[in-house]
Amino acid sequence: MHKTEKMKKEASEKFQEIANAYEILKNEDSRNDYDYLLDHPDEFYYNYYRYYKTRTAPKVDVRIVIAVTITVISVVQYYGAWSNYQSAIGYLCKEQKYRLQATNIAKERGLFPVAKKKDGRRSKEEIREEEEAIIKDIVEENLDIRGGYRKPTYQDVLWIQLVFFPYYLLAYIHWYARWIWKFTISRQEYGTEEKLYLIRKYLKLSSNQFDALEEHERDDYMHKELWIKEKFTAWKEKQEAELMSKRAESGRYRMIRRYMKKGGPGQMTFGPE
Repeated sequence: MHKTEKMKKEASEKFQEIANAYEILKNEDSRNDYDYLLDHPDEFYYNYYRYYKTRTAPKVDVRIVIAVTITVISVVQYYGAWSNYQSAIGYLCKEQKYRLQATNIAKERGLFPVAKKKDGRRSKEEIREEEEAIIKDIVEENLDIRGGYRKPTYQDVLWIQLVFFPYYLLAYIHWYARWIWKFTISRQEYGTEEKLYLIRKYLKLSSNQFDALEEHERDDYMHKELWIKEKFTAWKEKQEAELMSKRAESGRYRMIRRYMKKGGPGQMTFGPE
């Protein structure tokens, strides 16, 4: 509409002012901030803060953002746990010990396809894949995988944990109060569950890590009465002494110690040359 550069520049500046005014007045919150600015022009920094808070504040409801974030974390968490479980199953299927047991079970049940006879409809590769799937199902059915590679459940995801957090909190308070009453006040003897809990606590293992231990390891801890603090401390010191002894006998460890005694990499001296 305007021919000269001066008129175009003035029109552009005027359009920007009108657009800015529209952005302020179209929103009730920004209109209230503007009215407050007119009534309190001396509060420069506060008005400056209110203005940019309105301009930069997210337009999406924070509750939606939190819900979406928790959902994404839950999906990733469940997918990661399921991937670990499938990796464990795949590893066990390749182990000769478990593979042989699964193969014998499949033969007893008559689950394997008959590969000896000619079958023009299926190739050897298809028959092999079917056998592998059968072995995998049997391994998954008969083995109880614990620890970080166990089969995930809906209770493992963050959403469910947050929903049931009040219940978990009350259950823990009840458990702790019961523990104090039974074993601190009443001086009752520990049961098997309580002994295992104390052993896990002294070993500083999570429940998943402790469940992943072999059965004979837990039985050995129980046999040595490691739920008793004094016996656990003595056992721990013995384990550390044996570890240091093995390291001392290791040629590589002795070489590293000699190397570090000489100063290690980049030895620095301040003596005369």
